[in-house]
Amino acid sequence: MPTMPDMQKERDTRNIPIDKVGVKDIRYPIVVMDKSKVRQHTVARINMYVDLPHHFKGTHMSRFIEILNRYRGEISIESLDTILLEMKERLEASRAHVELEFPYFIEKEAPVSRAKGLMEYQCQMIGAIGEEADFVLGVTVPVTSLCPCSREISGRGAHNQRSAINVQIRYDGHIWLEDLIEWVEACGSAPVYSLLKREDEKAVTEQAYDNPMFVEDIVRAVTERLQAVAEISWFRVEC
Repeated sequence: MPTMPDMQKERDTRNIPIDKVGVKDIRYPIVVMDKSKVRQHTVARINMYVDLPHHFKGTHMSRFIEILNRYRGEISIESLDTILLEMKERLEASRAHVELEFPYFIEKEAPVSRAKGLMEYQCQMIGAIGEEADFVLGVTVPVTSLCPCSREISGRGAHNQRSAINVQIRYDGHIWLEDLIEWVEACGSAPVYSLLKREDEKAVTEQAYDNPMFVEDIVRAVTERLQAVAEISWFRVEC
């Protein structure tokens, strides 16, 4: 069989490198170890990129999927470094970058009835490797926020809504997703639950009313909480 030409490896003469080329929005099964040491299977939306040197015409897109298939059933926080190194090697790049966004479920008890339900949280893992490795862990945590201004000017009740707190961290050692979510969740007017009985609704409503917060208050509260965690070296908070 005659050798087929490799067009991606053809030399490009425009002398323009590209920072990121790759594939995005790939839905793929991954495994996440939870705090009770149980493997939680979920489906991630994955973006994979490498840099393209100025002298290459293109990258080999099929190799990204081949690498995913090679680690089927083993894609996790622990295997991310290995995947990034293989991307660099197989795609002849100097930098590799992977983003995973996935739903993560935690069993949560209602505050009074203790009724149990599963809460879904959107989580994120971002890994990159060049001369050095970098890893960012992210969570989106829903909370109730009750408006201090509305409470102050109203004789009955107050305006409240569901707010989404987005947090990204860099850290040393290990931090469980459950712990990060718990730290963030405690910074709203009240938590959000997937299952509430009447006695729980009363408790959550009163908790929020007694703890009014602007989104600015929430951002500052999360900042104070994360600053107190010695393992966290960098973080970003949005609400």
